[in-house]
Amino acid sequence: MTGEIAIEELAARVGQEVGVSRWFQIGQDRIDAFADVTEDHQFIHVDPAAAAQTPFGTTIAHGFLSLSMLSAFAYDALPAIANRTMGVNYGFDRIRFLTPVPSNARLRARFTLRECEAKTATDWVTRYAVTVDIEGQSRPALVADWITMAKISPDPAAT
Repeated sequence: MTGEIAIEELAARVGQEVGVSRWFQIGQDRIDAFADVTEDHQFIHVDPAAAAQTPFGTTIAHGFLSLSMLSAFAYDALPAIANRTMGVNYGFDRIRFLTPVPSNARLRARFTLRECEAKTATDWVTRYAVTVDIEGQSRPALVADWITMAKISPDPAAT
């Protein structure tokens, strides 16, 4: 996290890039663990010998593994919201997997705030345009339009 800000301050940054995460290594151990959890053991992900015979030349991460890293990227890159008591995923309006992620690649995410508005006095919706970069490659691994909801308690100092 990069500090704490009021939700109104975040809302004033609509249209701006509000965070870039550090690089995260996507090693074969992480890919194998994801395969075990999701029961997706397709050879392109978990069999280095067979994957070496494909156009990729190596195993690649599951697209959903790269997508699931958004939480880690967000914790690393986005400012904490003051007085937030809870945050949840609300969904996605768009996800595109653009470039396969080879085993041992490093990923990071860039977050541009597209929307931040109050739905009630305590419930806020945020929408981020997220780009997940692969270190050393010009095309991103994925792009997503990610929607989250935050519950903000009233600021006790304001009453």
